[in-house]
Amino acid sequence: MRTETNPAAGGADGKAKFGWCLYDWANSAFPTVISTFVFATYFTRALAPDETTGTAWWGWASALTALLAAIGAPLLGAIADRSGGRKPWIVVFSLINAIGCGLLFFAAPGLDWTLWALAWVVIASLAFEYAQVFYNAMLKELAAPGEVGRLSGWGQGLGYAGALVCLIVALKLFVQNPAISHDGAFNVRTTTLLTAGWLLVFTVPLLLWTPDRPSTGISATAAVRAGFGQLVASLRRLRHRREVVVYLIASMLYTDGLTTLFTFGGIYAAGTFGLSFEQILLFGILLNVTAGIGAAAFAWVDDAIGPKKTVLLSLAALTVLGTALLLVSDPLWFWILGAGLGIFVGPAQAASRTLMAYLAPAEEAGEMFGLFALSGKATAFLGPLLVGSLTAAFHSQRAGMSVVVIFFVIGGALLLLGVPDKRGRDVA
Repeated sequence: MRTETNPAAGGADGKAKFGWCLYDWANSAFPTVISTFVFATYFTRALAPDETTGTAWWGWASALTALLAAIGAPLLGAIADRSGGRKPWIVVFSLINAIGCGLLFFAAPGLDWTLWALAWVVIASLAFEYAQVFYNAMLKELAAPGEVGRLSGWGQGLGYAGALVCLIVALKLFVQNPAISHDGAFNVRTTTLLTAGWLLVFTVPLLLWTPDRPSTGISATAAVRAGFGQLVASLRRLRHRREVVVYLIASMLYTDGLTTLFTFGGIYAAGTFGLSFEQILLFGILLNVTAGIGAAAFAWVDDAIGPKKTVLLSLAALTVLGTALLLVSDPLWFWILGAGLGIFVGPAQAASRTLMAYLAPAEEAGEMFGLFALSGKATAFLGPLLVGSLTAAFHSQRAGMSVVVIFFVIGGALLLLGVPDKRGRDVA
């Protein structure tokens, strides 16, 4: 029997919150292993004609994913608000994600498997994005007032820890394991199966321990109709919610920068600094260590100074470090600056989720987080598209990656000027 949490009464119990946080541990393996450090690099080196072309193709596939996510996420969130439960949707999209990861295993080196790989990357990535809508919508229902930032930060930190452990397992048990065949990149391709299994296993605690909103009992067809109507009405109401509109636009831009940074981080490391698969995995481990530390440490900062200031502080640091990373040529500085970036990526993401939770009316949480996903995806195709296009035009990954810093600056400026500093005490 499902129970409904009551934030006003102190939120859910510790076990329920831990189950929710563990889903971050479960699904963080996908963007880390597949989208950034392992499969993305494998694609550009083994499935594409060359790394520059592979970067462009990967960018266009990421752009298509972002466009489809932008279209579907708000409607799905509105439907979930009408149907009640969040977890059934998380299960469906997590299964699709896992199946997509598993099918990437068959993409052996060579151009014959290029389209197969791109198609399943898009499908799995889209499922990942849709699952996030419903997962994030549970945040405010589980945390007590004044603790939303901490729960969000703890989840984000645990996600980076999960990605870290998964990367270590991928490196030691698969990529570097002499007992596993290296023929046809078998050792690298098996990491896709690891990612699928990781997601399935560690989603179980969320299903068993974390309460969900009760089902409203309406049919799927009725939920779709009602959800669509609710979405249309909500979009009309946005005209009278200036702070939400400005925040969605700001997050749309700087989240685009974060997404692009993660999508092309491994590719940039391999192409510009010549890092091997093993070195990229080690860098991914370092990045997840610093990101996890940053997300966990800033969880208290989020509640203390407010999510808006936390995001602004993180974006300022990311702008400085990102600019430096585009200018250096010494691999040592790449490692140092990359580790510094990690410290501020986690807080930027966690505090953004916190601020949306405070801005969203409780009865519209799914819908608002759908719009939040839309804001993160409406122009998310633009970042990969610009990276791919500028890389191809200038034959330089540095030129392509320069768009990341621009997104940070513009998004931060809008956030600074037009969004109130919402905190837990501001919420009844």
